[in-house]
Amino acid sequence: MAETLLFNALRQAIDEEMGRDNTVLVMGEDVGHYGGSYKVTKDLYDKYGEWRVLDTPIAENSFTGMAVGAAMTGLRPIIEGMNMGFLLLAFNQIANNAGMLRYTSGGNFKIPLVIRGPGGVGRQLGAEHSQRLEAYFHAVPGLKIVACSTPYNAKGLLKAAIRDDNPVLFFEHVLLYNLKENLPDGEYIVPLDRAEIVRPGKDVTILTYSRMRHHCLQALKQLEKDGYDPEIIDLIALKPFDLETIGASIRKTHRVIIVEECMKTGGIAAELIALINDHYFDELDAPPVRLSSQDIPTPYNGALERLTIVQPPQIVEAVKKIMA
Repeated sequence: MAETLLFNALRQAIDEEMGRDNTVLVMGEDVGHYGGSYKVTKDLYDKYGEWRVLDTPIAENSFTGMAVGAAMTGLRPIIEGMNMGFLLLAFNQIANNAGMLRYTSGGNFKIPLVIRGPGGVGRQLGAEHSQRLEAYFHAVPGLKIVACSTPYNAKGLLKAAIRDDNPVLFFEHVLLYNLKENLPDGEYIVPLDRAEIVRPGKDVTILTYSRMRHHCLQALKQLEKDGYDPEIIDLIALKPFDLETIGASIRKTHRVIIVEECMKTGGIAAELIALINDHYFDELDAPPVRLSSQDIPTPYNGALERLTIVQPPQIVEAVKKIMA
């Protein structure tokens, strides 16, 4: 076991997969000589050369289209978005090309493509650099969407995403890159379609993902002091959801709270509540509760920024309310 930072866990995953499979390559802005905006590709240019670690122009639509074409011909590209918000410039290539081509070609083409990079609300990065794109892409057919939250699942999920024959949107949070955890010495893979039970409990199911996993764990300290026993589940798989794990928990607790950094309107929690009502309505003893970011562009001002996203005291209050 070795203590590893999350950004280094991602780097290890890419390095191991590039060493294992010579069809894996990386492309994006500053991924080569500079080593990536958050150093996830540090030293890979020197190790694998310019044909496998490609520095691209600032043209997200162009290099995303190039990556889709490369995937169609048998390569396994990994796109790094310097900031995930910039990938809105490549929405057409992701939605109309990457998501559709395996289907519209009648299965003649596979699209083994990973699109990864930093997102979420940072610390005073401004509205354009604080985007949460998971809801933007959630309705696009043909995509898989995952969100890592720890160094362990970051490495295992990225290795699984690189090996998958479908396009995978891989969300990392800008404030989790320096998170530390002991990682196993040997190789391991984390499934792209499974949630993780972070803490078993019997009172209420708390569904969350990405950075909000850690806000829920902060809230847990107070909840345990107050005598509550919540079950915390890290969704990890945002498309498709792991309804088996979610359903088993709801059948046990009969109450559910969803904590997300996504916007409330049309967000991940909105879709998840619809599915819960479809499949588990008769199991619920209270209406599902969603704690989401406010539907406004993220302010630059630090105090205002904190007010737009869910904080641990709000999670504590929501649990007490639903249990009442």
